[in-house]
Amino acid sequence: MGFEYPDNLRYLDTHEYVRLDGDIATVGITAFAVDQLGDIVFLELPDVGETVTKGDSFGTVESVKAVEDLNAPITGTVLERNDALIEAPEQIGDDPYGESWLLKIRVQDESEVEDAMTADEYRAQVEGE
Repeated sequence: MGFEYPDNLRYLDTHEYVRLDGDIATVGITAFAVDQLGDIVFLELPDVGETVTKGDSFGTVESVKAVEDLNAPITGTVLERNDALIEAPEQIGDDPYGESWLLKIRVQDESEVEDAMTADEYRAQVEGE
């Protein structure tokens, strides 16, 4: 399986990741999720200015196999969304932790991220599945 799970990210059991830079969180989906989904054909993301709430769905990703909800790892206001991926969702797997981020969020409470798994915890979960 040799997927990468960068140590500077935190992970949800629903396969989203979050990276905090001060009060800005970058959110995306993991390489494992991209692999499980297969060919991604559609991506729905909230508009800039909308609020997302930790644990709630903020959009969907659709592949030829399934439609999956995207769950927010943290609460805050959407500052940016990756419109390039909405236009070309099949590129999400090219660089899931870099160019293929989904949202940038201004965080209300940075401590919320502490509930998310470390890379080692996430790796143990998905490789045990």
